[in-house]
Amino acid sequence: MPHDLEVRDKASYIAAYTEKTGRSVSPSHWTNRQKIALVCRILAMNGHASGLAGQVTLRGEQPGTFWIHDYRYGLEEVQARDVLLIDSDMRVLEGDGMANPGARFHAWIYANRPDVNAICHTHPIFASALAMLEVPLIAAHMDTMGLYEEVGFLKEWPGIPFGDDEGRLISGALGGKRCVFLAHHGPLAACATIEEACVLLVAMERAARLQTIALAAGDIRPVDPARGMEGKRLKQTAGSYLAWFAHYARVAIRADGNCVL
Repeated sequence: MPHDLEVRDKASYIAAYTEKTGRSVSPSHWTNRQKIALVCRILAMNGHASGLAGQVTLRGEQPGTFWIHDYRYGLEEVQARDVLLIDSDMRVLEGDGMANPGARFHAWIYANRPDVNAICHTHPIFASALAMLEVPLIAAHMDTMGLYEEVGFLKEWPGIPFGDDEGRLISGALGGKRCVFLAHHGPLAACATIEEACVLLVAMERAARLQTIALAAGDIRPVDPARGMEGKRLKQTAGSYLAWFAHYARVAIRADGNCVL
């Protein structure tokens, strides 16, 4: 059928998208405490809540410190005022509350990866179920291409992560990637920004859900590597992460604006 559309190379459309999102989406204006509270609420709304399990942290301004939500509150109830500044030994430096004792391994990741400024780790249902099978997380759908070739895998469960051995194993399995999937445990994202870590962790649970459903129907077919890398490059632009985070934040605030107080 004749048409009058100009045929362009796909790369030109991708470049235009990247440029436009970079210009039109502004960085988050929230404080560190507000960002952590928003991420907790976003994760809870996307199936990541599991009692008091999970941690959202953000590297502090002083070496060896990071921000974390009070262990006494679940993801779905954290407010900005519940966020603490702690040191690598889980001692509270600012705020009133208790640091999650399982966050010691975050200190190992921050120490080994100076490019990482935020870590999100949770125990969502589908990722946890998949972790019980001791199989890697597979990115094989367009919505999860931000994870393509970006998820490390720790097949050995080192036990409750309250010690340094667990920190060494988890940080080692992460390596230079942005994410790691922990057998018998769950997903983790470690990124340059908290917005990026949040968006990727949401994607990890979605990938686990898709993988679990697909495995019940048959074998998962891998995507073409060139297409996978193309999708990854598109998903991993700063503008894309900010746009997705802004969407999630708006939904969280509409549900409960008190989360940023």
